[in-house]
Amino acid sequence: MNYKERLALIRSALKNRKIDAFIIPNSDPHLGTNLVAHWRIIEWISGFTGSAGTLVITKDFYGLWTDSRYLIQAEYQLRGLGISVLNIAGSENQGWMEWLSKNLEKGNRIAIDGRIMSISQFKRLENLVNENNLTINFESDLISELWTDRPVLPDKKAFNHEVKYSGRDRLSKINEVRKEMHDSAIDYQLLASPDDIMWLLNIRGGDLEFSPLLLSFAILSDDQILLFADENKIPLSIAHEFDKLGIVILPYEEIYSVLSAIETDTSLLVSPTTTSAMLYRSIPEGVRLIEDLTIPAKLKAVKNEVEIEGLSKCMLRDGTALTKFFYNLEKIKGSQPLTEITVTTILNRIRAQQENFVGLSFSSIVAYNAHAALPHYSAVPDTDADINPVGILLTDSGSHYFEGTTDITRTICLGEPTDLLKKDFTLVLKGMINLALAKFPSGTYGYQLDILARKALWENGFNYGHGTGHGVGFCLNVHEGPHGISPLAGTVRYPLQPGMVVTDEPGIYRQGLHGIRTENMLLCVEDEVTEFGNFLKFNTLSLCYIDTSLVDISLLEKSEINWLNNYHTVVYEKLSPYLDEDEKQWLRIKTSPLINPALNT
Repeated sequence: MNYKERLALIRSALKNRKIDAFIIPNSDPHLGTNLVAHWRIIEWISGFTGSAGTLVITKDFYGLWTDSRYLIQAEYQLRGLGISVLNIAGSENQGWMEWLSKNLEKGNRIAIDGRIMSISQFKRLENLVNENNLTINFESDLISELWTDRPVLPDKKAFNHEVKYSGRDRLSKINEVRKEMHDSAIDYQLLASPDDIMWLLNIRGGDLEFSPLLLSFAILSDDQILLFADENKIPLSIAHEFDKLGIVILPYEEIYSVLSAIETDTSLLVSPTTTSAMLYRSIPEGVRLIEDLTIPAKLKAVKNEVEIEGLSKCMLRDGTALTKFFYNLEKIKGSQPLTEITVTTILNRIRAQQENFVGLSFSSIVAYNAHAALPHYSAVPDTDADINPVGILLTDSGSHYFEGTTDITRTICLGEPTDLLKKDFTLVLKGMINLALAKFPSGTYGYQLDILARKALWENGFNYGHGTGHGVGFCLNVHEGPHGISPLAGTVRYPLQPGMVVTDEPGIYRQGLHGIRTENMLLCVEDEVTEFGNFLKFNTLSLCYIDTSLVDISLLEKSEINWLNNYHTVVYEKLSPYLDEDEKQWLRIKTSPLINPALNT
């Protein structure tokens, strides 16, 4: 079937079941956005491959709500299908729930698969249903019977994440979590997010292409841990270790029945953003629910000394790989045919050669000129552009290593830069530097710092639609909270703390022309204690030159020039031992200090 036939098939199924609106979030039972093929329902229906989206189907309407990163991509991928593409943050519609409230009639029936909707969304939808006299079915799995060749779930084996990388053994982590539970009078804790479980048990998996996770659930008590996972994925050596610690492995699908059997008059901690509506509805009445971040989510966000040291090693490897990549790209550009896909292949190959490489942390972005204006563009044969020695090239890439996870973006010039390119690049650079230089009191949230990255852009009438920075996991997810830097206070639910890692990635996107983004990873550290309290700052972790041929030095303040020159000194000193002589000479030129006589720098 083609996409139009699939949409028609679903609409026919809705008519037969007297369903007026079918809601499909781009999600899975763990509320992730990095999905295995089995759960890429929106992609199967429509061809849309973005990680954020909700599809609404009624008898006379198809609508996809997504965010600014994917609007242009969605318009391209969904063309000709009659699907309206709507901005999830757009004032004209205020999201799909508001659309339902305005367009459905009293008594209309809504259907959704409650396994892939969060508690938070479930409660909002429940309120909408009650306010508008609608009805809802949360156990509507229409897709399984229609998607006859649906991919099966993966069967990759789990493996140990050794203490020399994690810094702590699993028993010490379990004991700390149980102490927190005891202190907060929590009898049980439900873990529905695999990264929480991987961190707690010091294991990793291979179920997801870009995150080393084992799809699993867990329930913790003061004397036992129930791990819901495919037993065949747990090697005997790990199973024996688990048995000694009271970790019981149960079939993956039994989570619902076991959760429904929890004793009443006990307390259960669940995360409203990572727990599905189906799990929520499985909990018996009489259980005292505590809705908050999970304890592992809070603990793993703060990297320990071993993890921080490991990240330093990751940055050396990543920086070395990128330097070799950009060096080789500059040598071959214009002398042989290059496309976005061939350049992506070169970048991924060089990265994979690094020691302790586990895998890519996301699908590498190599975007030439106008394609760089699509923040999450990924080249495919239909869009693969020839790369010529003119304009700019944006690369956004990262890796998982046993010692941590990386994410870095660079925009480089392939020819003679225009004044517009230099201005755009420099304004983005100013934002990136100003956030990196931030000093702030303990207890500050990321949304309070977001303006630092946007100030120079706003002053020139520019803005970007995505967040400025996301938390980064440790050989887990490249996007991992609960912290982040965004203008939306509701999306950043935890204050910045020493040991947290966050990205710093402002950008400018001119549709049809070019896009520019510069991204480093930052480590939050202690700065000083004054009579006004504890103050924190950031240390920059990422190591890769910034293309100064795109810099308009007249737009930089003295402090910004000093930061850039000091950063380039560090980049050269740390990476040069891992380069050959030609690469060293090339990097020395790329990291030469900028001088502005007008500022006496």
